[in-house]
Amino acid sequence: MTEANNHVVACRGGDATELEARARPQAGPGELLLKLRVVGFCGTDLFKLDTGAAANGTVLGHELVGEVAQVGDGVTGFDLGDRVAVPHHVPCGTCLMCRRGNETMCETFRENLMAPGGFADWVLIKARATAEAAHRLPDHVSDEAAVFVEPAACVLRGVVRSDITDDGIAVVQGGGSMGLLHLLVLKAARPDVKVLIVDPQADRRDLARSLDAGAVAEPGDAAVDAVRGLSAGAGADAVFDTVGGAGPLRAALALTRQGGTVVLFAHAPADDNGVGQAADFDLNDLFKYEKRVLGTYSGALTEQAEIFRLLQTGAFDPTPLVTHRMPLDDFRQGLDLVRRRAALKVLFTPSRAAQASTESSA
Repeated sequence: MTEANNHVVACRGGDATELEARARPQAGPGELLLKLRVVGFCGTDLFKLDTGAAANGTVLGHELVGEVAQVGDGVTGFDLGDRVAVPHHVPCGTCLMCRRGNETMCETFRENLMAPGGFADWVLIKARATAEAAHRLPDHVSDEAAVFVEPAACVLRGVVRSDITDDGIAVVQGGGSMGLLHLLVLKAARPDVKVLIVDPQADRRDLARSLDAGAVAEPGDAAVDAVRGLSAGAGADAVFDTVGGAGPLRAALALTRQGGTVVLFAHAPADDNGVGQAADFDLNDLFKYEKRVLGTYSGALTEQAEIFRLLQTGAFDPTPLVTHRMPLDDFRQGLDLVRRRAALKVLFTPSRAAQASTESSA
């Protein structure tokens, strides 16, 4: 028997969404059914809405913390009422991509292991994610911190692949939620790294200072001067671009030292034909000065586990990035805040109907 009381934010073409009621999923063998506690709004969600990439009826959302409401046969290590953080992708571990360290390129990794998606009152976690990626939260780790397990793992993958050393100089282009998350992950994973945050908004530069950025600057000449000051004129060991596009890539290369790395961590905006922008920079700048441009996508189990460890120890605390919490009913309001750069991290909580049902049954 199913219950039609799972309120979800469904995509309706383009950037249109609708809160609708669907049947509540049931946990099968090896699966968990989670009752939503919080789900984060991600830049990838925004990209899919802005480009109309999500098929009609799709439920987005994947930065999830839920409460165990049903345990499928064969599942061990979880009990009813446990708080759980779980990513939505898990690689196979055996294919060529996995064996070569490119787990996020694994075809199996592409499967979404949440049904219907994170923007829902009830979310089914499929067996592979339950067995390999779900983390039961200790009491001292808050929902607001744990919801960052997946996005922070994506950031950590780029940090590791950049080969930045503990005494390095890093630049993060963009002081939004993902840019500042880079700052916090860098400070947790490489505590002695000096980090420059580049952003045009003064309030975001001020927040970066309060989060222990080594320096902040506006884009352009100010950023060049700032990184020279931090690096005795050499330039950054690694530049992490969270903005995306040809212009930011050129700017990143200008901030990078000889032998340094640019890590691309953002979709490039589409051109007039709907295709991602083509890069336009001097190839000799890479060839002559041994610079690298590195793409990095998502986070694998290793990075997820390390972020969870850093959360548990207290070395990593992303909660200052949370600026808004609101029920799923107010999804459009949250989307508008993000688009206007009036919010950093928006977290959605259960629908008002689900909250009312919980209160009435208490």
